[in-house]
Amino acid sequence: MARSRKKQDNSLELNNLIVEGIRQRKGKNIVCLDFTGIQNAFCKFFIICHGTSRTQVEAIADSVDESVKRALGLDPWHSEGYENAEWILLDYIDVVVHVFQEKTRKFYRLEELWADARIQQFISED
Repeated sequence: MARSRKKQDNSLELNNLIVEGIRQRKGKNIVCLDFTGIQNAFCKFFIICHGTSRTQVEAIADSVDESVKRALGLDPWHSEGYENAEWILLDYIDVVVHVFQEKTRKFYRLEELWADARIQQFISED
């Protein structure tokens, strides 16, 4: 039980660092999908946001990577999407980060795919 709580706390700390990294580069409409109550979910959380250009999407992803590495010493287990920066994915096993360009986010609508996930929206600090 204590081990499970510690792992959950680590995921929450990772979430907070990711959100901070997104905010540092003015990521838009930050949302966290919480899968912890869903049996056999492939991860605990999705964090989704978007930027207004390829440059901003790359900057957001780089900021997340730097924030997590600096605080926890973690690199993503897998990353992809830097080639065209329409959708960059950073996979930290328990937490998967999706950084979209706005039109791509609207097309895929990830937030709508899991009706049973709890959704937390983060207020922008603009």
